[in-house]
Amino acid sequence: MKNTAISIGQFWINKLSLACACACAVLGLGTGYATAQPAATAADTSITAIDILLLPDTTMIQHAEAVNNRLRSVFPKGFSLDASHHPHISMFQCFVHTTDLAKVFVAADKVFASGNVTNLKLTAFKHYYIADKDLGLSGIVIKPTAELIKLQSELIAAVAPLTVKSATAAAFVTTPENPDINPLLIHYVEVFATEHAGTHFEPHVTTGVAPRDYLDKMLAEPFADFTFSPAGAAVYHLGEYGTAAKKLTDLKLKP
Repeated sequence: MKNTAISIGQFWINKLSLACACACAVLGLGTGYATAQPAATAADTSITAIDILLLPDTTMIQHAEAVNNRLRSVFPKGFSLDASHHPHISMFQCFVHTTDLAKVFVAADKVFASGNVTNLKLTAFKHYYIADKDLGLSGIVIKPTAELIKLQSELIAAVAPLTVKSATAAAFVTTPENPDINPLLIHYVEVFATEHAGTHFEPHVTTGVAPRDYLDKMLAEPFADFTFSPAGAAVYHLGEYGTAAKKLTDLKLKP
C-alpha cells in the first residue's frame, strides 16, 4: 500500500494558494462566509473552537478502538479513545462567539434534520497519518460521497455567517498536562471551510498517536475495506490534535 504520510505543516497549510473566492463558489457559500465577524484578539476568551461532526456507528467505533489499542500498546503515552477523544467525522470546524452557540445549534439542527444522515453508507478504505517529527497522528480514511459533500456544503452555508475569522488557544479545550495548542491547528480551523471542504474534503476518523516507523509498517499492511453509517451528529468543543474533547450538544436527525 502506498505510504500516505504527509507533514503536519503540509496537511494544514499546503492549500494556501487556493483563492478563497473560488472555494466559496465550490461550496455554494456566496457572500455568507465573507461577512463573518472580525477576528478575535489575543485577549479574547469569549470565542469557542467547535467541531460539527458525525458520530459513527458501532462498526466504525470498533475498528477505531482496535487501532487505538494497537497504537497504545507500542506508544502508551498516546491518547485513548474516550469521552474526551470521541471517534468522529469532522464536517465543519470553526470559531464562533460563545454567546452565539445556541444559534449555531439551531442552524446545524435544521441541516441534519432535513437529510437522511443515518442512511448514508460510507466506506473506510485505508490508514493514514500526519507526521509530527518522530510521531504520527493516525486515522482511518473514508471515501467521500456526493451525499456527504452535499451535507457538508449545506452545513457550512448555514453556520458560516455566525463564524469568527480567528481565535487564540483560549478557544480550545486544554488541560494542565497539555496547556498549549499548536498554531497549525488554529490555522486549520481558520481555513476549514475554504480548504478542507467540498472537493477538498478528506473525511476520516482519528485513531491515535504512535512512532512514525511503526505507522509506516501499519500502512504497508493490507487494509480490508468496510462499510458503516453515521449513528448521530453533535457539536463538540475542540481540543489539541483536533480531538472532539467536550460534547456541547447532540443534534437532531430526521426520524
